[in-house]
Amino acid sequence: MKALRARARGGLLRVLETCGVRQSEAGIATAAQRYWGEGHRGRSSHWAGTGRFAQGDLWERIGRRHLDIIHRASKLLDAAPVAGRVVEWGCGGGANAVSIAPFAREFIGVDVSDESLRECGRQVAAHCDTPFLPVRVAVANPETALRDIEGPCDLFLCVYVFELIPSPAYGERILRIAYELLAPGGLALIQIKYDTGSWRTRPRRLSYRFSPGNMTTYPIHAFWQLATRCGFAPEYVELVPRDEVDERYAYFVLVKPPAPR
Repeated sequence: MKALRARARGGLLRVLETCGVRQSEAGIATAAQRYWGEGHRGRSSHWAGTGRFAQGDLWERIGRRHLDIIHRASKLLDAAPVAGRVVEWGCGGGANAVSIAPFAREFIGVDVSDESLRECGRQVAAHCDTPFLPVRVAVANPETALRDIEGPCDLFLCVYVFELIPSPAYGERILRIAYELLAPGGLALIQIKYDTGSWRTRPRRLSYRFSPGNMTTYPIHAFWQLATRCGFAPEYVELVPRDEVDERYAYFVLVKPPAPR
């Protein structure tokens, strides 16, 4: 019954959007900040032992899965393996950090929630000695990360985040931040939810609190073009139509071109 009500509400929101009822990006950003800023013990933030991670090893497998993608990218591009300074945009409760931080010189976690930053730092400290730098940003002003992160980084990781952002246009801001943070030759691994062209998979501009994981999607070719406009050289994309977490995932491997000689 609950699932039926959720589908009915989702359908109603789509109908309202089709009729032109939408929130402004500023309004959605405010709703997103409120949602993630509430004390929630890891709600939707991939904390160990919460929600779908309460049983089994899915929480650990998430980080290992993304580490494997990074290793594949390094091998295919003949690049250095995971090392140096790593930035994870939207670190949540540390599901990725615990697998990737042991290989890094420094792990920088960026999030809109102080609670998640503390949890991520706790998890990193429990798994390795890599220094952890927490960086809090507001949804409305993510560019403050450029002030708080000094010096170039070698890897920019952002997964399970782009579907939560206020709009597709907002994603360009994150890509430009990633480009500025990375050293020339640096690697970015960014996951999106892809739009198949159907009514159900389009970006949504209403009711953030209802199913925030379906707010923003991109056609695969459109995100490739967006990354190129931001200065990246997209190398390839891995598609995951469905896994244990959700559906329609696309993992983009992007490189910041080396500085011209």
